[in-house]
Amino acid sequence: MKALIISDGKKGHENQSVAYCELLGVPYEIIKVQFRSKFHKALSYFFDWMGLYTKKLFLPFEEKKADIVVSAGSSTYYANKWIAKQNRAQSIALMYPKGYRKNFSKIYAQMHDEVKDPNAKQIPINFSISTRANIAPCQNGSVALIVGGSNSVYTMDVESIKPVVEYIFKHFKDRPIFLTTSPRTPKEIEKYLEEFAFTYKVIYSKNPINPIGDFLHCCERVFITIDSTSMISEAVSSGKAAIEVISLPSKKANKYEKMVQYLEKEGCLHIFDGKLGSARKKIDLRKYL
Repeated sequence: MKALIISDGKKGHENQSVAYCELLGVPYEIIKVQFRSKFHKALSYFFDWMGLYTKKLFLPFEEKKADIVVSAGSSTYYANKWIAKQNRAQSIALMYPKGYRKNFSKIYAQMHDEVKDPNAKQIPINFSISTRANIAPCQNGSVALIVGGSNSVYTMDVESIKPVVEYIFKHFKDRPIFLTTSPRTPKEIEKYLEEFAFTYKVIYSKNPINPIGDFLHCCERVFITIDSTSMISEAVSSGKAAIEVISLPSKKANKYEKMVQYLEKEGCLHIFDGKLGSARKKIDLRKYL
């Protein structure tokens, strides 16, 4: 069996598809697809409901043979169906395909999206797989801080993470303390964090590497900001670390809060409130395949 991953170029979506294939244990190839315009994407919804499928809505892309076609993201679902039909293959949607017909071979929906479709398989987190890069100097008892950044829901500034950073350096001053920022971390946050004597630190804008897999597999405790469902999904499905989620000021009720509240009830993480939790239960995503 061979899988074909349809990518929209968004790393978070592509990583979910890669994780799904690796958890399934099948070889895969990745192709990127792109609609010719927003109009062509809008047309794809109409065509899908009419049962019309054509490659002409997309910029040219290489066709591949596959037994299953996997994708996440609204810009991939029409192409997923077209390629699956061409190959008589299974079509797998890893996030709920709003607006399109639900005639995929299999549809997954994250619980925090509160999808009511009985044909969609509910999963508590994104499909995720964590890989050690062996770049962090792992030591017993290490503590890590993983910092995301602002998005459409959350605003991150120095004041929002300062209490947590100070807490970590006060209560774990005799432990190795690791740090990584991310592509979305504001420059003012990176500048603030550079003032602290972390045992090991990655400032992503200066050194774009990913030590998160190392942190999750070798640290005793990991603090992680709430703004990324993909980072949280990786944290609660990998390694043995106790997970502390750092809340941020939000503009409205949102899926991130729903997700972490559910995961806290399940014992997979603790929402940091000035005191430490002991939540280290891990989700085995293979049972959702």
